[in-house]
Amino acid sequence: MAEWLYEAGIGEARAALVENDEIIEARIERDGEGPRIGAILAATLVDAGRGGKGALVALDWPGTPPATLTEVPPATSIGATLIVEVTRMALRERGRDKPARARLAEAGAAIADGPDLRARIAATGAPVVDLRPIDADRLEQAGWSELIDHVRAGHWPFTGGALWVDATPAMLLIDIDGEGNAFALAQAGAKTAAHVIRCCDVGGSIGIDFPSLGGRAERLAIDALVDQYLPQPFERTGVNGFGLMQIIRRRDRPSLIEQVRFDPVATDAGLLLRHAERAVGAGVLQLTARPAVIEHIAGRPEWVDALQKRTGRPVTMIADAEVKGVGHAQ
Repeated sequence: MAEWLYEAGIGEARAALVENDEIIEARIERDGEGPRIGAILAATLVDAGRGGKGALVALDWPGTPPATLTEVPPATSIGATLIVEVTRMALRERGRDKPARARLAEAGAAIADGPDLRARIAATGAPVVDLRPIDADRLEQAGWSELIDHVRAGHWPFTGGALWVDATPAMLLIDIDGEGNAFALAQAGAKTAAHVIRCCDVGGSIGIDFPSLGGRAERLAIDALVDQYLPQPFERTGVNGFGLMQIIRRRDRPSLIEQVRFDPVATDAGLLLRHAERAVGAGVLQLTARPAVIEHIAGRPEWVDALQKRTGRPVTMIADAEVKGVGHAQ
């Protein structure tokens, strides 16, 4: 039976849906990502847009850029206060960011945060296991670090081939690479691509480049495999004669791929803090990492305070330009 493993880490929360000792869905929720979906906030109209499009509101959420507003009440003036509901979180893309999106809240709606990661996974109905640093590291046993490495490299091997995954501003591109029988490669690639899309919560436009197939029957068989292994809701084209399939999924929060690939410093900081919470020993807990990672942690003293309280150890940090990747805690 599938169950969620949940970890309320320092700087980020993590969750993995695990079935048969394999991570089938993975989620990260970071501090500072802005208001969550479903948040009800006060906002100030800063740009009314034109023709009902392009309106912007400043959200009552410190450090958050203006959000787009889907509609503006007639005769609303610049500077007016509105109550809005966040319908899409801010998104990061290569070379640009997309602002959060909001709509007018229902009349009488109370100011409130949107559901956090713990609440969202509980709402799926699957059991949730809350992990503690002093317990066995079930998240790591299920392959958490290996998963992050695959996301970071954009390389997902499978028997007989591999996927190369690249997040572009237009879409997420998945290339199926390998040797041997093209149909067998396409079948294995379809299953793995569906797993990656589900596991990393990929939304928006997705393109899959399959090897050239022999005919319509084989293309239809690949279509059926995608339908079998990728949970609804989504829309797709069939595999065309050039081996391309396009999938469209709802995109309302950052995918794991976007979080890891577009913010490697935050990714390594989260992993380093995770290692530090589980470090064995007594006395001073020393965190060593490249300067950008140490600066990211040091700039948030509440994280350092939380680490000292959770471990019962004083924390020191060393920035070392020679250290690659996550760094180490000891």
